[in-house]
Amino acid sequence: MLDPEQFCQAFLSWMQAVAEVTGGELIALDGKQLRGSHDGVLDKEAIWMVSAWAESNGLVLGQRKVDEKSNEITAIPQLLEMLALRGCIVTIDAMGCQTDIAEQIVAQEADYVLSLKGNQGKLHKDVAQMFAYFEKIEFADIEHDYHRTVDKGHGRLEIRECWSFDPRQWADYFRTLSKWRGLQSVAMVRARRQIGEKVQEEARFFISSLASDAQQLLWAVRRHWGIENELHWLLDVAFREDHSRVRQGFASENLAVIRHLVLNLLKQEKTAKCGIENKRLRCGWDIVYRQKVLQSLSSLC
Repeated sequence: MLDPEQFCQAFLSWMQAVAEVTGGELIALDGKQLRGSHDGVLDKEAIWMVSAWAESNGLVLGQRKVDEKSNEITAIPQLLEMLALRGCIVTIDAMGCQTDIAEQIVAQEADYVLSLKGNQGKLHKDVAQMFAYFEKIEFADIEHDYHRTVDKGHGRLEIRECWSFDPRQWADYFRTLSKWRGLQSVAMVRARRQIGEKVQEEARFFISSLASDAQQLLWAVRRHWGIENELHWLLDVAFREDHSRVRQGFASENLAVIRHLVLNLLKQEKTAKCGIENKRLRCGWDIVYRQKVLQSLSSLC
C-alpha cells in the first residue's frame, strides 16, 4: 500500500543524509529483473529495477523502477536526476550509451564511462575500425595510452589490456563525434582468461568524458561489475529475490527497496565475520545483534 515513488524518495533522502559521496567516486548504474514478480494470470510482466551503486563503500544510493512497456533508457535519466553526482564517475552498460544520458551526466558535473556496442552503430563501427587500423600498424606514431593487468590464482590466469586515445584528433574519421558532449577518449579493453587448457578472449569498446588515461579507464571498467557481483548476486543468493512471488499492488517494488536498505545496513556491520546471508539469520535469532545493525540507520558511513 505504500506509494513507491515516495518510498524510493525517502530511501534516497536517507542515503544522502548518512552517506557522503565524494569526488572521484565511481557510481555504477545497472538494471535487474525481479523474476518472481510476474503474474501470468493477470498478464503482469516481471518488473525491472535500475540501481545506482557506490563502488568504494559498496552501498546502494538509489533505485528506480522501469515503467511497463519501456526499458532502462527511460529509467536511467530519472535516477541520475535524483543523485548528487558532482565530481563522480558514472559507468553504465551499452543500454545507457545514449547522447542524452551523456549530456545529462556532464550537465550534473560528473564524468562518464559508457560501454559501446551495436546500439550506437556508426560510432561503434568507427571506433572498432580505428582500433583495428592502429593495431595493424602496432600503434606506430599514434598518440595513445596503454595499461595492462595480470591476475593469477587457483589455476586461473586473467590478462586485461586497455588502449585509449583522444578521438578528437581523428575527428574526420568519426561520423557522430560532435553529438557526444564532453567526449574526450575512446578505449578498447581486451580480456583474456585461461583456466587449464580453456582460453576465452573478448574485446570491448568504451567512450568516456575522462582524459585518455588507460589505467583509470580500465579501473572504471573493472569496478563497474561490482554492481553485478556485490549487489545483484547477493540479492539473488542471500535474499532469494528471484524466488519472491510477492507481486500484488506495489509490494514487489517496495520490497526491492527494503532489500537494498537491509543490504546497506548489513554490509556496513563489520564485527560479525560471516556472509550477508548468515548476518540475516543472526539478526533473526539475536536481538542484541539486530539492534546493533539497526542502530546504523542513523550513521551508515
